[in-house]
Amino acid sequence: MLYVSDLSVVQKALLVISSLCLSAIAVKVCTLQITKQLEALKIGLLNFKDGEFSSTLACKTDDEFETLCQLYNDTAETLRREKQWLYQRELMLDKVLHSSPDVLLLVNDQMHVVLSNRQACEFFFSTNNIGNSDPEESVVGASKLGTRSLEGYTLGTLLKNKPDTLKGVLLENREGLFTLPQGASGIQTWHMATGTFLLNNQTHRLYILKQMTRELNRQEVSVWKKVIRVISHELNNSLGPISSLLHSGQIVGQQNGDARLVRVFHTIEERIAHLNQFVQGYGRFAKLPPPVLVTIDWDKITAQLSNQCDFKLTMSEAVEVKADAVQVEQLLINLLKNAHESGGNPQDVELVIKQTASQVIIEVLDRGKGMTDSVMTNALVPFYSTKANGSGLGLALCREITDAHNGHLVIQNRKDKGLCVRFIIDKTTK
Repeated sequence: MLYVSDLSVVQKALLVISSLCLSAIAVKVCTLQITKQLEALKIGLLNFKDGEFSSTLACKTDDEFETLCQLYNDTAETLRREKQWLYQRELMLDKVLHSSPDVLLLVNDQMHVVLSNRQACEFFFSTNNIGNSDPEESVVGASKLGTRSLEGYTLGTLLKNKPDTLKGVLLENREGLFTLPQGASGIQTWHMATGTFLLNNQTHRLYILKQMTRELNRQEVSVWKKVIRVISHELNNSLGPISSLLHSGQIVGQQNGDARLVRVFHTIEERIAHLNQFVQGYGRFAKLPPPVLVTIDWDKITAQLSNQCDFKLTMSEAVEVKADAVQVEQLLINLLKNAHESGGNPQDVELVIKQTASQVIIEVLDRGKGMTDSVMTNALVPFYSTKANGSGLGLALCREITDAHNGHLVIQNRKDKGLCVRFIIDKTTK
């Protein structure tokens, strides 16, 4: 039989047990909520570790964890903006790197290439690029490189079978100008700059190779043009008064009936006409206008050329390129004229027009004597001529037209006999 006092003890015990159970349930619920929050925070931090900053934490509680979530979300937003900025910066640097006309090569302290641009790939992987006897093969070889990369190669491997000059410059880190053979097209002048810096606590060296041949040629031609303009100006200032006095002298000679005086003035008149033609020729060289690019009508140009000289035409179908039609025609007139004066059979003079995927190649071929090494070295220099009555402007003007079109002019002796002059122009010339 239970007494009242005993019932009170039992009730108290039940109350304590109920309180403990409720506390345990509450603790479990709170612990479960905290565990979920900590798990979400853990996943978010793992995303940070993997470089993923797009996820955020949703928190509806009003406690310290809400402050922690807000701090996490603010950090994610900051990192996301910085990652986007770095990505845009990398895209810009990659665009600049591959758009640069210079050869850029970055190697680590183990001499392994870790970064390069497209020009470096073409420079080292195009086996026909340096020392090749046929520049056309160089063009075709370079176009087949595709997306091949230099990364992972050692500098020694890249320099295998390359000229000793290039090996010495790169391996000894010699800055400055150096020259490389370019097959039969002559010598190319390059400039190398280099520098070192630390990247990921590892020493890296950057090589920058710049093609200087065209720039040096441009400066040389610029000097020649200034000289020509000064000479032309002085000659024109003198020829004007002389022509006026000559006319008066001819009238006097005819009035006096002196045959010897008439012959003298006639000779002077011929020489003045020749000198005027001479000055005008140099004036055209000194004042070559910028090219007006249009789609070349090869049928029209070849028809006009055939009216001036004989040649055999070989042309592939659908050769399309934009260039200055007048300047290209003048270039071909000069080259065909030289081919006919080369000493070979005029029937062997040939004009070849062909194309690759990205370039148009124009060749003028003859079976003449060809050129010696010394003549070929100076062939493009203004005023230089091996002909008794040559002005030395024909090939110089051809080079000027070529440079204006950002093309290449290659002169080489043919294997059997004769000369090949090749004009290479990009289809995308602007």
